[in-house]
Amino acid sequence: MSAPQYIPGHQLLTGRTAVITAAAGAGIGGATARKFLEEGARIVIGDAHARRLKETEQALAEEFGAANVTSLPCDVTDETQVQALFAHAEQAHGGLDIVVNNAGLGGTAELTEMTDAQWSKVLDVTLNGTFRCTRAALRSLRSAGRGGVVVNNASVVGWRAQTGQAHYAAAKAGVMALTRCAAVEAAAYGVRVNAVAPSLAMHPHLVKVTSAELLDELTGKEAFGRYAEPWEIANVIVFLASGYSSYMTGEVVPVSSQHA
Repeated sequence: MSAPQYIPGHQLLTGRTAVITAAAGAGIGGATARKFLEEGARIVIGDAHARRLKETEQALAEEFGAANVTSLPCDVTDETQVQALFAHAEQAHGGLDIVVNNAGLGGTAELTEMTDAQWSKVLDVTLNGTFRCTRAALRSLRSAGRGGVVVNNASVVGWRAQTGQAHYAAAKAGVMALTRCAAVEAAAYGVRVNAVAPSLAMHPHLVKVTSAELLDELTGKEAFGRYAEPWEIANVIVFLASGYSSYMTGEVVPVSSQHA
Protein backbone atom coordinates (compact mmCIF):
# COMPACT_ATOMS: atom_id res chain seq x y z
CA MET A 1 0.00 0.00 0.00
CA SER A 2 1.35 3.44 -0.91
CA ALA A 3 2.08 6.08 1.71
CA PRO A 4 -1.00 8.04 2.83
CA GLN A 5 -1.61 11.68 2.04
CA TYR A 6 -0.66 14.08 4.82
CA ILE A 7 -3.71 15.66 6.46
CA PRO A 8 -3.55 19.44 6.99
CA GLY A 9 -4.62 21.08 10.23
CA HIS A 10 -8.21 22.12 10.93
CA GLN A 11 -7.64 24.41 13.96
CA LEU A 12 -8.96 21.79 16.35
CA LEU A 13 -6.73 23.04 19.18
CA THR A 14 -6.89 26.80 18.70
CA GLY A 15 -6.13 28.72 21.88
CA ARG A 16 -4.90 25.66 23.78
CA THR A 17 -1.51 25.28 25.45
CA ALA A 18 0.08 21.84 25.33
CA VAL A 19 3.09 20.26 27.02
CA ILE A 20 4.69 17.47 24.98
CA THR A 21 7.53 15.31 26.29
CA ALA A 22 10.22 13.62 24.19
CA ALA A 23 9.40 16.01 21.37
CA ALA A 24 12.86 16.63 19.88
CA GLY A 25 13.32 14.56 16.77
CA ALA A 26 11.61 12.73 13.94
CA GLY A 27 9.45 10.36 15.99
CA ILE A 28 5.94 10.54 17.40
CA GLY A 29 6.76 13.38 19.79
CA GLY A 30 8.17 15.60 17.06
CA ALA A 31 5.26 14.79 14.76
CA THR A 32 2.82 15.61 17.55
CA ALA A 33 4.50 18.95 18.22
CA ARG A 34 4.15 19.92 14.56
CA LYS A 35 0.55 18.66 14.35
CA PHE A 36 -0.47 20.62 17.44
CA LEU A 37 0.97 23.80 15.97
CA GLU A 38 -0.86 23.14 12.71
CA GLU A 39 -4.04 22.74 14.75
CA GLY A 40 -3.58 26.15 16.38
CA ALA A 41 -2.08 25.23 19.76
CA ARG A 42 0.80 26.80 21.62
CA ILE A 43 3.32 24.19 22.69
CA VAL A 44 5.92 23.67 25.39
CA ILE A 45 8.23 20.85 24.39
CA GLY A 46 10.61 18.90 26.59
CA ASP A 47 13.27 16.31 25.87
CA ALA A 48 16.32 14.86 27.60
CA HIS A 49 18.48 15.77 24.58
CA ALA A 50 19.04 19.49 25.07
CA ARG A 51 20.80 20.21 21.76
CA ARG A 52 18.19 18.44 19.63
CA LEU A 53 15.45 20.09 21.66
CA LYS A 54 16.81 23.57 20.98
CA GLU A 55 17.19 22.82 17.29
CA THR A 56 13.59 21.57 17.16
CA GLU A 57 12.31 24.66 18.98
CA GLN A 58 14.16 26.99 16.61
CA ALA A 59 12.92 25.19 13.50
CA LEU A 60 9.30 25.18 14.65
CA ALA A 61 9.48 28.79 15.86
CA GLU A 62 10.70 29.92 12.45
CA GLU A 63 7.74 28.21 10.80
CA PHE A 64 4.95 28.83 13.32
CA GLY A 65 6.14 31.87 15.30
CA ALA A 66 8.30 32.20 18.40
CA ALA A 67 5.29 33.06 20.55
CA ASN A 68 3.82 29.62 19.90
CA VAL A 69 6.84 27.44 20.72
CA THR A 70 8.98 27.23 23.81
CA SER A 71 11.12 24.45 25.26
CA LEU A 72 12.90 23.27 28.37
CA PRO A 73 15.20 20.25 28.69
CA CYS A 74 13.45 17.56 30.70
CA ASP A 75 14.55 14.08 31.71
CA VAL A 76 11.34 12.43 32.91
CA THR A 77 13.28 10.26 35.36
CA ASP A 78 14.12 13.43 37.33
CA GLU A 79 11.23 14.84 39.36
CA THR A 80 12.88 18.26 39.66
CA GLN A 81 13.10 18.57 35.87
CA VAL A 82 9.50 17.44 35.46
CA GLN A 83 8.31 20.07 37.92
CA ALA A 84 10.40 22.70 36.12
CA LEU A 85 8.83 21.83 32.75
CA PHE A 86 5.29 22.29 34.05
CA ALA A 87 6.23 25.46 35.95
CA HIS A 88 7.72 26.78 32.70
CA ALA A 89 4.43 26.17 30.89
CA GLU A 90 2.50 28.05 33.54
CA GLN A 91 4.95 30.95 33.55
CA ALA A 92 5.13 31.20 29.76
CA HIS A 93 1.44 30.82 28.99
CA GLY A 94 -0.45 31.22 32.25
CA GLY A 95 -1.32 27.56 32.46
CA LEU A 96 -1.85 24.52 30.28
CA ASP A 97 -4.71 22.61 28.72
CA ILE A 98 -3.19 19.46 27.21
CA VAL A 99 -0.33 17.16 28.18
CA VAL A 100 1.10 14.50 25.89
CA ASN A 101 3.30 12.00 27.70
CA ASN A 102 5.40 10.61 24.88
CA ALA A 103 8.68 9.75 26.62
CA GLY A 104 9.57 6.08 26.48
CA LEU A 105 12.57 3.81 26.17
CA GLY A 106 12.84 0.42 24.51
CA GLY A 107 15.52 -2.20 24.10
CA THR A 108 15.85 -5.87 23.32
CA ALA A 109 16.93 -8.58 25.75
CA GLU A 110 15.51 -11.99 26.51
CA LEU A 111 14.36 -12.33 30.08
CA THR A 112 17.02 -14.86 31.09
CA GLU A 113 19.74 -12.44 29.94
CA MET A 114 18.12 -9.20 31.07
CA THR A 115 19.91 -7.35 33.87
CA ASP A 116 18.28 -5.46 36.70
CA ALA A 117 19.73 -2.28 35.22
CA GLN A 118 18.14 -2.90 31.82
CA TRP A 119 14.78 -3.65 33.39
CA SER A 120 14.88 -0.65 35.73
CA LYS A 121 15.98 1.84 33.07
CA VAL A 122 13.13 0.99 30.71
CA LEU A 123 10.58 1.01 33.52
CA ASP A 124 11.86 4.30 34.93
CA VAL A 125 11.63 6.20 31.66
CA THR A 126 8.53 4.58 30.19
CA LEU A 127 6.28 3.94 33.19
CA ASN A 128 7.67 5.99 36.06
CA GLY A 129 8.26 8.96 33.75
CA THR A 130 4.67 8.83 32.56
CA PHE A 131 3.54 8.64 36.18
CA ARG A 132 5.61 11.70 37.15
CA CYS A 133 4.31 13.76 34.24
CA THR A 134 0.71 12.63 34.69
CA ARG A 135 0.88 13.54 38.36
CA ALA A 136 2.28 16.98 37.54
CA ALA A 137 -0.33 17.46 34.81
CA LEU A 138 -3.27 16.53 37.02
CA ARG A 139 -2.07 18.75 39.86
CA SER A 140 -1.81 21.72 37.49
CA LEU A 141 -5.12 21.05 35.72
CA ARG A 142 -7.00 20.45 38.98
CA SER A 143 -5.65 23.69 40.42
CA ALA A 144 -6.63 25.68 37.33
CA GLY A 145 -10.16 24.29 37.46
CA ARG A 146 -10.95 24.56 33.76
CA GLY A 147 -10.67 20.92 32.70
CA GLY A 148 -8.05 19.60 30.33
CA VAL A 149 -6.70 16.52 28.62
CA VAL A 150 -3.83 14.09 29.15
CA VAL A 151 -2.79 11.71 26.36
CA ASN A 152 -0.28 8.96 27.13
CA ASN A 153 1.73 6.97 24.60
CA ALA A 154 1.35 3.25 25.23
CA SER A 155 1.93 0.41 22.73
CA VAL A 156 0.19 -2.67 21.39
CA VAL A 157 3.06 -4.57 23.03
CA GLY A 158 1.26 -3.85 26.30
CA TRP A 159 -1.34 -6.37 25.05
CA ARG A 160 0.69 -8.60 22.75
CA ALA A 161 3.74 -10.71 23.57
CA GLN A 162 7.02 -10.14 21.75
CA THR A 163 10.35 -11.86 22.31
CA GLY A 164 12.95 -9.70 24.02
CA GLN A 165 10.44 -7.06 25.08
CA ALA A 166 9.42 -8.11 28.61
CA HIS A 167 10.57 -4.84 30.19
CA TYR A 168 9.01 -2.63 27.51
CA ALA A 169 5.78 -4.64 27.43
CA ALA A 170 5.46 -4.50 31.21
CA ALA A 171 6.07 -0.74 31.17
CA LYS A 172 3.52 -0.10 28.44
CA ALA A 173 0.92 -2.32 30.11
CA GLY A 174 1.56 -0.23 33.21
CA VAL A 175 0.96 2.96 31.22
CA MET A 176 -2.40 1.55 30.14
CA ALA A 177 -3.41 0.75 33.74
CA LEU A 178 -2.13 4.14 34.93
CA THR A 179 -4.22 5.83 32.23
CA ARG A 180 -7.41 4.07 33.33
CA CYS A 181 -6.90 4.79 37.04
CA ALA A 182 -5.92 8.42 36.44
CA ALA A 183 -9.02 8.88 34.28
CA VAL A 184 -11.33 7.72 37.06
CA GLU A 185 -9.76 10.11 39.53
CA ALA A 186 -9.48 13.09 37.16
CA ALA A 187 -13.09 12.91 35.94
CA ALA A 188 -14.13 14.57 39.20
CA TYR A 189 -12.49 17.83 38.07
CA GLY A 190 -13.30 17.61 34.39
CA VAL A 191 -10.01 16.24 33.07
CA ARG A 192 -9.89 13.42 30.52
CA VAL A 193 -7.03 10.90 30.37
CA ASN A 194 -6.61 8.57 27.40
CA ALA A 195 -3.79 6.76 25.62
CA VAL A 196 -2.75 5.72 22.14
CA ALA A 197 -1.24 2.29 21.52
CA PRO A 198 0.74 2.27 18.26
CA SER A 199 2.01 -0.93 16.69
CA LEU A 200 4.85 0.12 14.40
CA ALA A 201 5.71 3.74 13.66
CA MET A 202 8.99 4.21 11.84
CA HIS A 203 11.58 6.83 12.79
CA PRO A 204 15.39 7.06 12.65
CA HIS A 205 15.96 6.09 16.28
CA LEU A 206 14.00 2.85 15.86
CA VAL A 207 16.21 1.86 12.95
CA LYS A 208 19.29 2.31 15.16
CA VAL A 209 18.07 0.08 17.99
CA THR A 210 16.18 -2.61 16.04
CA SER A 211 17.50 -5.14 13.56
CA ALA A 212 16.39 -5.01 9.94
CA GLU A 213 15.15 -8.59 10.27
CA LEU A 214 12.85 -7.72 13.17
CA LEU A 215 11.54 -4.62 11.43
CA ASP A 216 10.75 -6.69 8.33
CA GLU A 217 8.97 -9.26 10.49
CA LEU A 218 6.90 -6.62 12.30
CA THR A 219 6.05 -4.82 9.07
CA GLY A 220 4.84 -8.11 7.60
CA LYS A 221 2.29 -8.40 10.39
CA GLU A 222 0.67 -5.10 9.45
CA ALA A 223 -2.38 -5.48 7.22
CA PHE A 224 -1.33 -2.57 5.02
CA GLY A 225 2.12 -4.09 4.52
CA ARG A 226 3.82 -0.97 5.80
CA TYR A 227 4.66 0.77 9.05
CA ALA A 228 2.84 3.89 10.25
CA GLU A 229 4.23 7.34 9.67
CA PRO A 230 4.72 9.18 13.01
CA TRP A 231 2.20 11.82 11.94
CA GLU A 232 -0.46 9.11 11.60
CA ILE A 233 -0.08 8.44 15.32
CA ALA A 234 -0.05 12.18 15.98
CA ASN A 235 -3.40 12.52 14.18
CA VAL A 236 -5.03 10.22 16.74
CA ILE A 237 -3.35 12.13 19.58
CA VAL A 238 -4.88 15.33 18.14
CA PHE A 239 -8.29 13.63 18.12
CA LEU A 240 -7.94 12.60 21.77
CA ALA A 241 -6.74 16.09 22.72
CA SER A 242 -9.61 17.81 20.91
CA GLY A 243 -13.27 18.29 21.62
CA TYR A 244 -14.13 15.53 19.15
CA SER A 245 -13.36 12.98 21.89
CA SER A 246 -15.22 14.83 24.65
CA TYR A 247 -16.97 11.70 25.98
CA MET A 248 -13.85 9.52 26.02
CA THR A 249 -11.75 8.95 29.12
CA GLY A 250 -9.79 5.97 30.41
CA GLU A 251 -9.57 4.56 26.89
CA VAL A 252 -6.54 3.04 25.18
CA VAL A 253 -6.90 3.51 21.42
CA PRO A 254 -4.85 1.17 19.22
CA VAL A 255 -3.27 2.81 16.18
CA SER A 256 -2.47 -0.33 14.30
CA SER A 257 -3.23 -2.50 11.29
CA GLN A 258 -1.64 -5.53 12.90
CA HIS A 259 -3.44 -8.80 12.27
CA ALA A 260 -1.18 -11.30 14.03
